[in-house]
Amino acid sequence: MTEESRTSSHLSVAMTTEHAAHVGMPSTNENTAARSFGVDYYFELAVVVIGTVGAAANALILYALVASKQHKKQVLIVNQNAFDLVACALLIVTYALKMANLRLTGSCGYWLCMMLLSENLLWFAIDGSMINLAVVAVERYLKVVHPIWSKSKKHRRVVRLSIAVQWTSSLVYSMALTFTTSAVKDGVCYGVVVWKNHVAKIVHGVWHFLFFYAFILLIFIVCYWRILVTVRRQARVMAGHSASQPPTSAPTQSNHIQSSVTEFLSTEPRDRLRGRSGVSDVTHSVSSGTLNLSSVDRLASPRR
Repeated sequence: MTEESRTSSHLSVAMTTEHAAHVGMPSTNENTAARSFGVDYYFELAVVVIGTVGAAANALILYALVASKQHKKQVLIVNQNAFDLVACALLIVTYALKMANLRLTGSCGYWLCMMLLSENLLWFAIDGSMINLAVVAVERYLKVVHPIWSKSKKHRRVVRLSIAVQWTSSLVYSMALTFTTSAVKDGVCYGVVVWKNHVAKIVHGVWHFLFFYAFILLIFIVCYWRILVTVRRQARVMAGHSASQPPTSAPTQSNHIQSSVTEFLSTEPRDRLRGRSGVSDVTHSVSSGTLNLSSVDRLASPRR
């Protein structure tokens, strides 16, 4: 059997057994009407609307981070929003092309299938976003649980290197997967359905689930659980330290608290005028959790 016949057989199986990512020219006006007002059409329209809302929200968050000058401090958060913004934009483009119901011909149709209609670039952004979420969890874990080690080892170039690895690895993986399992036949794009055999498809599905879902979920659970345990332990230590102070230290502590409240009231309006967003406040609070705890400890201790 020649290579051409093997490819044709794979395509035949794909067309009969898989729900392909395809766009084809209908043969009759009745089919056109059915396609235009079918369930698939309204689903794709809803996806485009969701992508538009997501793109606007992520663009607003990026603007808030830049306006509040937090983008240089929260590099991984900016990277996360950049991934999500790209994913939403590609979601709009991909499903708008599917709604157009084009017939693919020539090299232009081939590349349109490989890059967009097969959802190649879309999943590149989604996979990169999931990897970055795991990196953010690890970064927060190191900053809270191992603050001294994190301060001495975490440099700006390490963060930039991790970002470069995320974009590169997710792009290479998505491209390799799509170009080896996709094809165009009779003007229709069949994306990620042309497998060498059924075993290869099952193996890849299991690997993708374990790495991009189970493994990343495990990282979330371990990192944030350790963060919670550390914060609660430090809170107990501070509570015991505060209870062991003599009564004479109360006026000094009151002065500390009063000065802190005054500083908060004087800086809060200024931060709002600068356009500091609620999202950036939350991320800034998480990233500086150790600093906040040390400040509370300073407030609870008498001035020497």
